[in-house]
Amino acid sequence: METITTKEVILKSINDKLISAISEFKKIANDTAIKIHGKDYNLVSTRLGIARRVLGSSLDLRSTIIFQDDKKVIVQCDAFIDDKHVGSGLAEENRSASFINKTSALEVAESSAWGRCLACLGLSNDNLASAEEVTVAIEQQDKQLQTALQELEKVSHPGNYSAWITKHKPMFEKLKVSNPLSYQKFQERFTELKTNLETKGVLNGTRK
Repeated sequence: METITTKEVILKSINDKLISAISEFKKIANDTAIKIHGKDYNLVSTRLGIARRVLGSSLDLRSTIIFQDDKKVIVQCDAFIDDKHVGSGLAEENRSASFINKTSALEVAESSAWGRCLACLGLSNDNLASAEEVTVAIEQQDKQLQTALQELEKVSHPGNYSAWITKHKPMFEKLKVSNPLSYQKFQERFTELKTNLETKGVLNGTRK
């Protein structure tokens, strides 16, 4: 009779746990995916939620800052199941890439590294990148959106604001359909800037 070693038993246990997590993820992957430019992407939170629910404390995600300075940050995430290294993921974020990155580049990089690490384990559909990663990449490339927000900051009276809305409304409507996550991030920044203009009295014509 073939003898099964302790190491083989441990590896089989880890493999069984990972297969269970992948199976659970596949069950909900399509229903929870976010469509961006016609392709389906899953959120990091979805991958992490399934992994933690199935694997519990057996899963240990360890984040390491590989590099950081005033321009960028690189984070690596390593996944361990029952102390056995099973996968890793890297993410790099430029601090000037977006409004969020100006203050939270490290957090964004860590979340992206988690997502890529979990995708490496098999918690992914056909696209390795997470919905958040793709959204950030598109935002960085979309100069029109950044320009629109910069123009909003310079609005000086109600007429300017109305003209700004009229000029950019078609782009915003297109963004809302093609990339919901990016649109949500835009809405957050738009609300922040609009509130600032209201506080200054720009939108009601009382600015002194």
